[in-house]
Amino acid sequence: MRMNVKLSPEMERFIQGKVASGMYGSATEVIGDAIRRMQAEDERLQAWHVAVRVGEEELDRGEGLPYTPAALDEITEEAIRGMHGNAPACRDVLP
Repeated sequence: MRMNVKLSPEMERFIQGKVASGMYGSATEVIGDAIRRMQAEDERLQAWHVAVRVGEEELDRGEGLPYTPAALDEITEEAIRGMHGNAPACRDVLP
């Protein structure tokens, strides 16, 4: 499919700079990468919305845990242990 897109001069310079830097071989590659990144962000946002909904449903069923300083300490300790271990990071906390 072929599309004609009107870009601002600033966007054109940005794309040209990416190509000139050698990071991309063409303006098409820059645009394609930008679209893939937007798609990935949309997927992360959708997953976040689902996780929030699931959490709200769990809270409505009384399945939540009190958020106390002790609970925060436990969460922090678990995160620190995870950083120093060989286990992969939970995808819920990845950017």
